[in-house]
Amino acid sequence: MKIAIVILNWNGKKLLEQFLPSVVNFSLRDATIYLADNASTDASIGYVKEFFPAVKIVENTINGGYAKGYNDALRSIEADIYCLLNSDIEVTENWLKPIIKVFKSDKKTAIIQPKLLDFNDKTKFEYAGAAGGFIDLFGYPYCRGRIFNHLETDKAQFNDETDILWASGACLFIRSNVYHLLDGLDEDYFAHQEEIDLCWRAKNCGYKIKYVGTSTVYHIGGATLQETNPQKTFLNFRNSLFNILKNIPKKLLLFVLISRLILDGIAGIKFILEFRPVHTLAILKAHLSFYKNFFKIFKKRRKVNKNQEYKLFNSIVWQYFVLGRKKFKDLR
Repeated sequence: MKIAIVILNWNGKKLLEQFLPSVVNFSLRDATIYLADNASTDASIGYVKEFFPAVKIVENTINGGYAKGYNDALRSIEADIYCLLNSDIEVTENWLKPIIKVFKSDKKTAIIQPKLLDFNDKTKFEYAGAAGGFIDLFGYPYCRGRIFNHLETDKAQFNDETDILWASGACLFIRSNVYHLLDGLDEDYFAHQEEIDLCWRAKNCGYKIKYVGTSTVYHIGGATLQETNPQKTFLNFRNSLFNILKNIPKKLLLFVLISRLILDGIAGIKFILEFRPVHTLAILKAHLSFYKNFFKIFKKRRKVNKNQEYKLFNSIVWQYFVLGRKKFKDLR
């Protein structure tokens, strides 16, 4: 099974200096490593060529963000499995073996995520994907090990292998034929939550998305956009609405969109009360951008699995903020 580990880079020389050594040391035996460069203007490419000649380089002509960057690069990379790997991830010894084993044993498994722990506190799960992602009725993403900003301590409670709804784009393995069948990542997202859309589309086509907890990586997170950056708020809220419009069954679509209008409004008020009005403005801009692109995104709806389960009371907002359930095991 031919594995291609593809690291997307834009002016990330410092991150490559810190994290590329672990990827090379623990991966070259089982995979080919690629640097997909998004038209960097720093010394990234020169650094990799000098110190890691085994790493192959694909140079994109523009910085098209996460989605376009990977789509452009993966057109020229031949492999059975792609690993989309952030440049701020430290991998561990033998991290690939459990992943390869699952792909070989289950042909319907199209996407896999390993355990994501926090690089700065390796006892904690990491925000971006933790132990695998899910979506509540209203399109809000959450993870095993991370609900909103609450991170659980890793006590081997998620050292399992299980089906999930989405895998983190920080470290996402996907069969190349499925990636191209789905036309890759949606470039209208630019960045944030496009991996959720990709996984959701795969799920709607009958493929499995799995979490494999016997493989571990450590992620810094926020290396591109910090959590306090209103642009990140804008992208997360808008792209979450894109996910709903593209992937939720039609019978629930209007109900969910109206509910999100209300819930996002409440989130905007919460930001004002926290003296963070720039994030309220970001939510408003997210909705305006969503309405502007409504029909364009709606046309992208393909096969939506009518049997997909959406439980009416499975609201992560209600359970977290009202009922105070902070851990995945406490959710109902």
